Amino acid sequence: MARIFITGSADGLGRHTAATLIEEGHDVVVHARSAERLASVQDLLDRGADGIVGDLVAMDQIRDIAGQVNRVGQMDAVIHNAGVLHGPDIFQVNVAAPYLLTALMQQPRRLIYVSSGMHRGGHAGLAALGTGARKVTYSDSKLYLTALAAAVARLWPDVLSNAVDPGWVPTRMGGAGAPDDLRLGHLTQEWLAASDDPEALTSGGYWYHQHREKPHPAVRDERFQNELLDHLAGVTGERLR
Repeated sequence: MARIFITGSADGLGRHTAATLIEEGHDVVVHARSAERLASVQDLLDRGADGIVGDLVAMDQIRDIAGQVNRVGQMDAVIHNAGVLHGPDIFQVNVAAPYLLTALMQQPRRLIYVSSGMHRGGHAGLAALGTGARKVTYSDSKLYLTALAAAVARLWPDVLSNAVDPGWVPTRMGGAGAPDDLRLGHLTQEWLAASDDPEALTSGGYWYHQHREKPHPAVRDERFQNELLDHLAGVTGERLR
């Protein structure tokens, strides 16, 4: 059975993913931004999950999260699920945090970055990250994250790195009226994290409901990837090795 760490697993898709993987017999490490939020998954802790606490808004807490996970042990898979839809912390939570965790944690066998179909509406450039520039949108952040997943697949050939569009599903973020299937919204992450299906043992993909799709063209652009990695190294003080 696999040991799997899931960020943002106190509710929504992260919680559903954790619960299913625990039910399947995997060792799961759940994450919440505070002790109060972690208490909301006491049922998962009672079923054997380990709990990690830290706010992805703060660089020092991201570093502490990586340290906590490394002390638990090397993960077989990491699902970067945490994300925010609005507010000033979109880039920090949706992009910088998964990058820094990727850089600091012991390399797992598999990395899954939860993206969005909205990444196709993102701006294929880093102008939004400059001083005085327009604000980074959710779509921008998911484009950056999807490019990060592709860059990791290129730079770390021994790690299976993929991005997933979970669909517009009825979670707290998606809203009760979201039209997509909630079960399908977390099935692909679980499959990529733990399945021995030959298709799941591939890297560099952008997946929607267990089917590969074509992402925004910038995702495969190595120049764009490298510019993003350089910016993230500057922001975090860590470079992928």
